[in-house]
Amino acid sequence: MTANQEQDYTKKLDFGLWRKLFQYIIPYKKYVMRLTLVMMAVGGIDVIFPIMTRYAIDNFVLKGDLQGLWIFAGVYALLVLFQSTNIRLLALNAGKIETGVVYDIRHKGFDNLQSLSFSYYDKTPVGWMMARMTSDVQRLGDTIAWGLVDLVWGFTMMTGIAIVMLFMNLKLALISLSVVPFLAIASVYFQQKILKAHRKVRKINSRITGAFNEGIMGAKTTKTLVREKENLKEFKELTLDMYNSSVKAAMYSAVYLPLVVALGSIGTGLAMWYGGKAVMLESISYGTLVLFISYTIQFFEPVRDLARIFSEFQSAQASAERIMSLIETEPEITDTPEVLERYGDVFDPKPENWPPIKGNIAFKNVSFSYKNGEKVLESFNLNIRAGQSIALVGETGSGKSTIVNLLCRFYEPVKGEILIDGVDYKERSQAWLQSNLGYVLQAPHLFSGTVKDNIRYGKLDASSDDIIKAAKLVNAHDFIMKLENGYDTEVGEGGSRLSTGEKQLISFARAILADPRIFVLDEATSSVDTETEKIIQDAIQKVLKGRTSFIIAHRLSTIRSADRILVISDGRIIEDGNHNKLMEERGHYYRLYTNQFMEEQENEILGK
Repeated sequence: MTANQEQDYTKKLDFGLWRKLFQYIIPYKKYVMRLTLVMMAVGGIDVIFPIMTRYAIDNFVLKGDLQGLWIFAGVYALLVLFQSTNIRLLALNAGKIETGVVYDIRHKGFDNLQSLSFSYYDKTPVGWMMARMTSDVQRLGDTIAWGLVDLVWGFTMMTGIAIVMLFMNLKLALISLSVVPFLAIASVYFQQKILKAHRKVRKINSRITGAFNEGIMGAKTTKTLVREKENLKEFKELTLDMYNSSVKAAMYSAVYLPLVVALGSIGTGLAMWYGGKAVMLESISYGTLVLFISYTIQFFEPVRDLARIFSEFQSAQASAERIMSLIETEPEITDTPEVLERYGDVFDPKPENWPPIKGNIAFKNVSFSYKNGEKVLESFNLNIRAGQSIALVGETGSGKSTIVNLLCRFYEPVKGEILIDGVDYKERSQAWLQSNLGYVLQAPHLFSGTVKDNIRYGKLDASSDDIIKAAKLVNAHDFIMKLENGYDTEVGEGGSRLSTGEKQLISFARAILADPRIFVLDEATSSVDTETEKIIQDAIQKVLKGRTSFIIAHRLSTIRSADRILVISDGRIIEDGNHNKLMEERGHYYRLYTNQFMEEQENEILGK
């Protein structure tokens, strides 16, 4: 996989990270306060129950006196009823916190994904983003909400138990709790091991999600190349790695939790040993001994839960690190504060301040190289008049797409300027520029929904008449009306129910609906048949009229009517002119065109 690899994390439990995450709880602070009070009440009542048992043993059982039993039973019943109500309230409030936090983190993550630069999607696999936004976020929400429940309950109960035990009998309390320091040492050791193991599990999980995504998206390719067996083998290797890492993480937890149980049992044993002696010496009552035994069992129950929570926090931190890395990733291309104040951004645009675009474009001494150091353009210059159609021709990797991506501001020049209507486009907002762009790709992407929904995607407030007008302009109306439900026909996921040519025409209609002043066609007819190509070519002639346009084309026959044809090689313009001029010069374009023309003629004669 050539895509960017996951970042590795080496820190221990990162409290700074958790402070950032707990910012997402602030909107739900009223639920947190309610939950905290409820859990303190739950823990407090759990502390009271053994005291009630001690009272019953010392006053009813040992004395054989039932006087006051009904009052005792009534108080006990009220405590049980109160505890039942608390359990219901804790589930209700914890559930609201969990769903709210998960929603807000996903909303923030998706919001940031919308603002990230084109380069982020170039290097980040879709599956990894999906893993972070789905399973990682859900795990985090579960841990924050239900971890809070167990933390408050556990600390309340442990504190209450320790206070009552120390008050009842200081010596016996200290003996019973003597195992706590050993528990603390074990916790510090195992938390490092568990965190490291869970980080690896989450990293592999992202890779598996990515493999799922690629396998589904590339299913047709897999079938045609008969790659099922090899894909299964590769996926098995990934899942085996996931299995081994998960087993290792579970092993540490499996050792840690029984160790907590064993230390708790030792504490209970010490209470029984020294408490039993104290009963025989009549220095404490039998009810007090039962109280201490109950408390030592109860004390280490929340310890076990806290140990489990601690383990879950290790796992959740591995998720949290990846989620926060996505949320905190800064766009590589940003507008200045002054530009944002005047023109707004994509989320809060200020179109009333946007100057109209005529379409004059100039590249002035533009240099560009990708992050990996690959240099594409060096001191590149180009001037285009408004309304001109510019065709870009050249070998793969010559720089054609880079020129267009720089124009669209998907990337920015390392050096030099790009001017639109005489103004550096950095002095305008990205929203201003990209709202005036129409971009049609070689492989058009349609969204699940109807034909009408997909065309309207280019302008959400468009009327049905506007949609039909755009479809007619690009020669799509006739085929749309032949569909089962016309404009209300479902296109399927990714437009799977339509042919490539039909999808391309709909993408044309979608682009033209927004009435862009600058149009980009990236190999727009290379994947369609000859008949559909003629329909699209006719649509192109109508659509591009009066607009500044860039056409990247493999089939040179489709660009003969372009105002200017630029032959690009190694990031430089080696030929510039219209079709007739370049053919007369008998240079690089002439050779490309004649070779392609002869090949097409040969294929036509042979019936290919």
